[in-house]
Amino acid sequence: MSFENIKIVLASASPRRKELISLISDNVEIRPAECDETLPDGIGAKEAVEYLSKIKNDAAKAISADDELIISADTVVAVSNEILGKPADKEDARRMINLLSGKTHQVYTGVTLSLKGKSITFSEKTDVTFFPLSDEEIEEYISSNEPYDKAGAYGIQGKASLLVEGINGDYFNVVGFPVARVKRELLKFLKNTN
Repeated sequence: MSFENIKIVLASASPRRKELISLISDNVEIRPAECDETLPDGIGAKEAVEYLSKIKNDAAKAISADDELIISADTVVAVSNEILGKPADKEDARRMINLLSGKTHQVYTGVTLSLKGKSITFSEKTDVTFFPLSDEEIEEYISSNEPYDKAGAYGIQGKASLLVEGINGDYFNVVGFPVARVKRELLKFLKNTN
């Protein structure tokens, strides 16, 4: 099925999501929506990304036409029951990379699709294992510009690839958009929406 007859709105400013959604369709408008991303207390990582993708989608719906297909997403890193968003500063990035050093953590991305008053939300999980890192490796990494706009303070597609021992699951989910799963969910959703 072609998505060319459908106006798709990606409610995200992420350059990585913009690049990955172009694998699904060229007919995509980037329209980030502002919303309060404060999480409820005690929420788990899977629930957090689904919650955040829903509120982003709701914010985008408020400024979109009813016949526009809105796709929103949110990604977090979780380790030892702590959710890691984007680091506030260099000290926070150092703390996060130290937490991930030598451990397996989880990356969750929640995605919400909506069209004509209907919506679905799902999430994807990938396990990522970091090598045990020396202080020098951590300082070198956090001294680059890479960690500061990414959940968990790292981008697997960049210099952080040198920190990763292995992954189990969808690589693109760690980048921030599980594109193959999104396409399959889109096909099912559109079939049920028509």
